[in-house]
Amino acid sequence: MQQKVAALGVPMCRPVAFGECWEGVYTVQTWIDGEDAESAIPLLPGARQYAYGLDAGHILRKIHSIPAPKAQEDWESRFNRKMDGKIQKYRECPVHYDNGQIFIDYIRENRCLLKGRPQVFQHGDYHIGNMMIDRDGKLQIIDFDRYDFGDPWEEFNRIVWCAQASPLFASGMVNGYFDDDVPLAFWKLLALYIASNTLSSVYWAVPFGQEEVNTMLNQAKDILRWYDDMRNPVPTWYCMPPAAMKRVGP
Repeated sequence: MQQKVAALGVPMCRPVAFGECWEGVYTVQTWIDGEDAESAIPLLPGARQYAYGLDAGHILRKIHSIPAPKAQEDWESRFNRKMDGKIQKYRECPVHYDNGQIFIDYIRENRCLLKGRPQVFQHGDYHIGNMMIDRDGKLQIIDFDRYDFGDPWEEFNRIVWCAQASPLFASGMVNGYFDDDVPLAFWKLLALYIASNTLSSVYWAVPFGQEEVNTMLNQAKDILRWYDDMRNPVPTWYCMPPAAMKRVGP
């Protein structure tokens, strides 16, 4: 799958070899010499942060040009089953969010949005923490080991990490993907995916200790604040494209 993505011209850790060894299997990939984007981008001027976000959005659209297998299960039934499992595990978890029921209520009220959604190849963990800036200043994508097939818009469910690091980068990523014409349907569905992902984050964090749990508890607070307790599908960190800003005025 990495070979297919690389053939599209995606800037990434390119696959070199894959094979068996006495310990199991191995992969060899090209080395990227540079800085972690999560550390480097927030230190840049705002215009550069936004420009890298545009790059990330354009790259993601290329990745999503690879179709899912024809035998893939219908997305609506598949993701509904996944959300049901997350709700159950969240309820069984000893740690709950303040106002966590808001996420569950939003999921229940918006399941209908899953109907008829297309499926494509997904990077599986696409966010600023899995990107680098190489020595030539170019954005590079790493860590394809969680790849999957599913709704292309679900791929944005990790954008919370981007928004916490750089709202301008996160905004650029969305605007770049949609060529500055972001549909409201995207925001409503993304809020559903983020609500689902947030539920699973806390019980995922428990085995890793209190520090990871605190990270997820604080992230949930940020999400509820961005979405006005899930009443507004467009998060407060989002900045419209400059051209759109001119259209709507001050």
